[in-house]
Amino acid sequence: MSFLKPYFRQFGKPFAVAILFLMLEAFCDLLQPTLMSRIVDVGVANKDLDYVFQFGGYMLLVTAIGAIGATLRNVISSHVALNFGTKLRSDLFRQIQTLSFDSIDKFDRASLVTRLTNDVTQIQNFTNGLMRIFVKSPLICIGSLIMAIRLNPPLSVVLAVVVPLVAVLIVFNMRIGFPLFSRVQKALDRVNGVSREYLSGVRVVKAFDRFDYESEKFGAVNDSYRQASTRAMRMLSVFSPGIMLTVNFGIGVVIWIGGSRVDAGHMQVGHIIAFINYMTQILFSLLMISNVFTMFVRAKASAERIGEVFAEQDAMSWKDEAALGMRAAAARGSVEFKQVSFAYSQSETVLRDITLSCKPGETVGIIGSTGSGKSTLVNLIPRFYDVTGGIIEVDGQDVRDMEPKRLRERIAIVPQKTVLFTGSIRDNLLWGKEDATEAEMERAARMAQAHEFIMGTPEGYDTLLGQGGVNLSGGQKQRLSIARALVRQPSILILDDCTSAVDTSTESLIKEALREYAQGLTCILIAQRMSSVMDADRIIVLDGGEVVGSGTHDELMRSCTAYQEIYRSQTGKEAHANV
Repeated sequence: MSFLKPYFRQFGKPFAVAILFLMLEAFCDLLQPTLMSRIVDVGVANKDLDYVFQFGGYMLLVTAIGAIGATLRNVISSHVALNFGTKLRSDLFRQIQTLSFDSIDKFDRASLVTRLTNDVTQIQNFTNGLMRIFVKSPLICIGSLIMAIRLNPPLSVVLAVVVPLVAVLIVFNMRIGFPLFSRVQKALDRVNGVSREYLSGVRVVKAFDRFDYESEKFGAVNDSYRQASTRAMRMLSVFSPGIMLTVNFGIGVVIWIGGSRVDAGHMQVGHIIAFINYMTQILFSLLMISNVFTMFVRAKASAERIGEVFAEQDAMSWKDEAALGMRAAAARGSVEFKQVSFAYSQSETVLRDITLSCKPGETVGIIGSTGSGKSTLVNLIPRFYDVTGGIIEVDGQDVRDMEPKRLRERIAIVPQKTVLFTGSIRDNLLWGKEDATEAEMERAARMAQAHEFIMGTPEGYDTLLGQGGVNLSGGQKQRLSIARALVRQPSILILDDCTSAVDTSTESLIKEALREYAQGLTCILIAQRMSSVMDADRIIVLDGGEVVGSGTHDELMRSCTAYQEIYRSQTGKEAHANV
């Protein structure tokens, strides 16, 4: 849990101040039974009303001081806990953002959401509890033991039996509780995962009328979560009453022994009252300590899960800007693959010995069957993943030597799966370039054939989009995604099958605009439809993660069997070279 050390340094001082006020509150609580004993044994026994009023006033003063300490402690503890939780959640979110895709793929997405929300809340609540009852309970317990022993040593023998028994129960509670609460958090991950999957695919569920299936699937994971929680709560329901029974048994023994000693004249009634008060304080302190360990077990399980994310180190490294500045860029926007191979973690090789180059001003089409590695290939250019073999160079520099942020500033990507964000159309376009002018946005939208439908919306560029652009059609979302990339004005433009939902006439207009726009920049176009890449300067054919053809449409129709098969499957005609 080394990730918590910076927070100790940042919040250590206000935490210590809260503990000081808590100690003042605990000290005031410990004085009360002793003052009560003096009132009974001296004031009441001697019928001295002035003495009773005097020590009664002391009790009120001590109570007032304790109340002030408790108020200040509550204010400080709430401030520290909330700020700590906010900072931890922000840092965890930032850590997730810095991880490469390869590192993020090690965690389930629903699990990351649970760690950002529920797990951080568990640690925040434990921190708040430390400054409220978790530290106070041991102080009260130890202080009550000391005061009780000083008050009447013979009766303290009862404590010598009760306290060790309770300690054993707490140890068992902790050893059994930790794995149970770890399972609860994992079960919650599964509930979040199923919920997230359903909500993201709710339209498909409705279309195929799979409500019963989804309900059963959610019911299964929900029931699993219930069972895990029930086992954990059952453990609590056994240990807490066990501790209470043990301490109450000790109080009964104190009353029995104390009554006998009072009857024999060896002890005063006030001492029994004070001793029972101290025993009661010990009872509640031990119960709180038991709850402390329960909360600690849950917080420890959550902290370990959060620690796994912080411990995940991004394997990507790069050289500093000064070192890179010594090398002159070969060209603006050039991309070169040199014997590139790639495999996802613990999986077979996806790309094998890829060698190709993309020059500035050139439009390169990439085509191949599903699963041939087209999207994987272009994901290596902006370092979403690092190659496992070979070299990728952008402007003559190995991308592994370049800081990802600087590298990605040169690149604009239109992903295969269109992603839009909640907000206005303008907000989404500004993702491409934060300081883009109105003219730049409109130009990009016109090239993407999006301006017309944008102006047809109620508020134009200020029209609000639902989550994921739910109030737009698939083609409209793709055109907005293209416009967002064009606003960036990159030196490398990657279009990953981004016109699949656009009709052919609109696609032709987009391609014509791109042809004019792409002068001087490298454009890499991935497509399933052959018509989308036929007029590219060069077409790369991938099959099984390997380059099996490279050239223009006419050249590939003569020389590439895989390309001919794609042509035949999409047109239903025999492949003949255009002469």
